[in-house]
Amino acid sequence: MSATMWFDPSCPFTWRTSRWLRAEAAARDEKVSWRLMSLAVLNEDRDDVPGRYREAHRRAARVLRVLAASAADGGDEAVDALYTELGTRVHDNGGDWDDRTVQQALTAAGLPAGLAAAADDGAWDEAVRASHDEGQARVGQESGTPVVAFGDARGFFGPILTAVPTGEEASRLYDGVAALSTVTAFSELKRARD
Repeated sequence: MSATMWFDPSCPFTWRTSRWLRAEAAARDEKVSWRLMSLAVLNEDRDDVPGRYREAHRRAARVLRVLAASAADGGDEAVDALYTELGTRVHDNGGDWDDRTVQQALTAAGLPAGLAAAADDGAWDEAVRASHDEGQARVGQESGTPVVAFGDARGFFGPILTAVPTGEEASRLYDGVAALSTVTAFSELKRARD
């Protein structure tokens, strides 16, 4: 079975989900396809989004352009490598979504340094929006990040993880989420975050 994950790189919960999904899929010799999702696009017509989130969305939009250019240059492997380097620097090590971080992440991921120029190239916005729209269509309604789908089954928002599960817990979660994705009548589960 293959998994597809639509992500906005700025979300720390999505980062945790991506680390779990990536590790568990690899342990099963399965593939994860990485697709882009944009909280800026999701919230562009909303007036109730606080300014600090708008600024975070603006910074993430620049990074999403670089990820889109990386996808065009090297496919899923490039997106995986770059997202891993970016997320490690920002979510794990407290870095900023700035040009220096992007350049360092590109270098560490073994990708062409010139891809950084995509951050200021609005031509990549169309690719980001198309990927975003594809993910929203898989969910069937407007939803946040991440969106996960297994095989050809409908996608869903989540799972939202407060920590990265490991071992048997990670495996049970993968099996459960994959199983739920095949149940056409399944819609939603939710509980409070710790």
